[in-house]
Amino acid sequence: MSALITQPVGGPQAWYGPEIAKGEAEWTYVLSEDDIAEIRSAARSADATGLEIPALRRAHFPLPRFAGRLEALRRELLTGRGFCLVRGLPVDDMTSKEAAIAFWGIGTYLGLAVSQNGKGHVLGHVKDLGLNYEDPNSRGYQTSARLPYHTDYADLVGLLCLRTAREGGVSSIVSSVTVYNEMLATRPDLVEVLRQPLFRTRWGEVGSDRPAWVEVPAFNLHEAGVVTTYVRSAVRKAQLMPEVPRISESQVEAMDCFDALAESSRLHLDMTFEHGDMQFLNNHWVLHSRTSYVDHDEPADRRHLLRLWLACDDGPPFPPAMTESFQGLTANGRPNGIHVPGVPFNAPLEAG
Repeated sequence: MSALITQPVGGPQAWYGPEIAKGEAEWTYVLSEDDIAEIRSAARSADATGLEIPALRRAHFPLPRFAGRLEALRRELLTGRGFCLVRGLPVDDMTSKEAAIAFWGIGTYLGLAVSQNGKGHVLGHVKDLGLNYEDPNSRGYQTSARLPYHTDYADLVGLLCLRTAREGGVSSIVSSVTVYNEMLATRPDLVEVLRQPLFRTRWGEVGSDRPAWVEVPAFNLHEAGVVTTYVRSAVRKAQLMPEVPRISESQVEAMDCFDALAESSRLHLDMTFEHGDMQFLNNHWVLHSRTSYVDHDEPADRRHLLRLWLACDDGPPFPPAMTESFQGLTANGRPNGIHVPGVPFNAPLEAG
């Protein structure tokens, strides 16, 4: 372990945005007419079962040819650079249910959907509901505010763009492995600070038998490298709880350094979504962000993304500290999203 603390982490996960942007064709896949026809057929087949969306499995969504492409993308997510963009799902010609089933069905080939909030939503909606990002009971995806670089509570996160904003809402991603390496080269003392637990809020996202906060390090070193879990807004909101220790000056400095590196144009990669784009990320070594946006006046035209959090049985190794007293594990030992006991899983077709 001591060697890990002093040595940078290599591999395809340690990428730089400007360089990887030059090879956009390597991480972007454009759906062919045959792919689309197969997805539409599978969605009709799944819908004909009469099952609710959370009950649909891969067997209900047959993709005899496209499944091979999804498996290749899945391997890239779990063992390669950790992200991909799939373009061209014809969402403008689909009903909300058709788009939801298509996205869900594609997700079944990548992992198991887990709940994204205290309401048990396994199919989420990223849409401005007029909430205040500073409210500790609100989540950033329910606002139009800028979302700083962060990770989610699952192996993979997927987004499907149904509609874009009038202005803004650009997606940005950065390799957390590269952030770690850069900080290790310049401020190894701050790497050590972020290897210690940070207290984060989870108000409304756990049962009454568990505390409304959690403590987990940002950088988690282990034999396979470094896994990162980081949500600074949740750290800030946890400071409203009197029982949570106060953030130290060194922790503030470390998070400032982390954020500055993630936001550096040397490191991150920007993506402008189009209708029908699907972005998939590995949370363990890719952080994501979004610029603030100005929405359309007409409600039907406003920015709207669908979201999946996916657990992968064969996902990358991660330290026990990421789940002990954290969000828990699936039956197969993977990060289990946000699951309040007694709340059933559901997949609403409208945001709320």
